[in-house]
Order: sequence, then C-alpha cells, then structure tokens
Amino acid sequence: MSENGFGAAGHDTAEALVAEAEALGEQDRWHEAHQLLADELESHADDPRVLCWLGIAAQRLGEEGEAYDMFRRALELQPEDPFVLAVAGTAVAALDDPAGEGALRMAALTAPDFPFARQAYGAYLAREGLFDEALVELEAARRLAPDDAAIHMELGIALLLARKTSEGLDALEEALSFAPDDSWLRALFGLALADAGRGEESAEQLHQAAGERHEDVEVQLLAALAMGAQGWEDPAWEAFARAEGAADSADRELLAEVEDRLTAGADEAEQFLRADLGPTLLRERLLQRT
Repeated sequence: MSENGFGAAGHDTAEALVAEAEALGEQDRWHEAHQLLADELESHADDPRVLCWLGIAAQRLGEEGEAYDMFRRALELQPEDPFVLAVAGTAVAALDDPAGEGALRMAALTAPDFPFARQAYGAYLAREGLFDEALVELEAARRLAPDDAAIHMELGIALLLARKTSEGLDALEEALSFAPDDSWLRALFGLALADAGRGEESAEQLHQAAGERHEDVEVQLLAALAMGAQGWEDPAWEAFARAEGAADSADRELLAEVEDRLTAGADEAEQFLRADLGPTLLRERLLQRT
C-alpha cells in the first residue's frame, strides 16, 4: 500500500493514477493528490490527463504558475478528451492565452452531449461579449444537466452581462436552489439584486453571504451598505466591523468612504451601493473566470 492508502506506489496506467488523484481530490486532499501526480509525472509526461489533473491540483493549492504550465503542456499534446480540453482551455483562456478558445470550441464541438464542455465554452463566450453564441451553449448545457448549479450560475452570469436582468436573476436564484451553501454565488445574487433595485431582497442575501464569508472584505462592505440602506443599523455595523478586521492597507480608503455613508444614513448608503461601489464590483465578479 502507498502512504496515502490508495494502492501501490507505482501506477502502470495513467487511468489508475488519475483515478487515485481524483479520489483524493474528492476528499479535499489536494496536497496528497499533487504529490502523487508530481512523483509520477516523469513516467506519464506524455499523457494529457495526468498533466491536466496535476494542473487541477496545483490550482486548488493556489500554485497558479505551475497550474498554467501543466494545462498548457496538456494542450500542446493535442488531447481529444473533452474534459481535458474544457478544463485546460478554461484555465489558459483566463490568462488570455489564445490556445484556450480553440480547446474550448473543440470540446463543445466534439462532445455536444457533455454538459461541462458546453458550459465551459458558453462561459468563455459570455465573458468575451459574444452573448448570442454563449446563450446557445449554456442553454444546451442546461437541457443536458438541468440540476447542475454551476450551469445555472454561468447562464445567469451570461444573461446579466447581456443586460437581460430579470432572466439572469432567475437563473442565479435557480442555481442557489441547487447549491444553497455556495456563499460566493449567494453574494453575487445579492449584488445583482441590489443593482436591479430590489433592496430588501439584496440585503437579505448579502447579510447571509457576509455571515459565511468573514474574510471577504468586499462582501462585508456590500452587505453593510445594503443593510444600512434598509435601516438595519446593528447588522450593518457588524458587517462593517468584520470588514475592518479583514482589511489590509489597500482597503482603507474604501472603508472610510463606506463608514461615512453608513453614518450619513440610509439614503447615502443606498446611493453609494447602487451608483458607485455596487456596479463596479458586480461587473468584476461577473467577469471573474471561475
């Protein structure tokens, strides 16, 4: 048995290696998965699946440079596996590598019944501003996997970027119904609600997200403003205090501005949220490649 308990130290096939790494990842044991793949890389350096999974493990550990290198090497081997194409394509496209678009398109074309391939390509197209094409891909993905929260989320993002606000909010709400513990998604939904002028609903969603994302300074400040705009003074100042505790020096100017607006009252808090801070952060988060 190997030290991690998953089998022999050597792996005769890439399939066995990838299966073991995937099993470790499912248990959130990414350090072990990374070590396993790195140790075996020399024996499987020409297999894009191994490179891709090493890239995934490195990405989960925050090793972005190594992850990019692994994904780029995987694509250079001209893989046909749509999962590898979609994962590696998404990762390199996020860094404006032109190889990403081709990989994502190939995944969607060669595996039209694979929801993740259609989702990944649609998400890329949406962030490139090609909304009609993006919606075709994402709606196809939703038909293939109607209970997949990530697909509903990406569809919602595409619709919001295309300024189809009502439909986008519906899609994000549907995504949350399948992933109620996804605090990043809940924060995005709350922010989008604020942008749409649905203040009380926004405050409710951001209040919950802020309670789950204590180190996310932006979400704490958004929640503080949203709750301040509704006159919920105590929870608004509690969120502001969490923001202060998590902030660094780069956040000081924004903290001072939010504090001033909260002190000035509900109208000032709402004005700053809806006209200044909210739209900027909403666009940043919509364009964030997940």
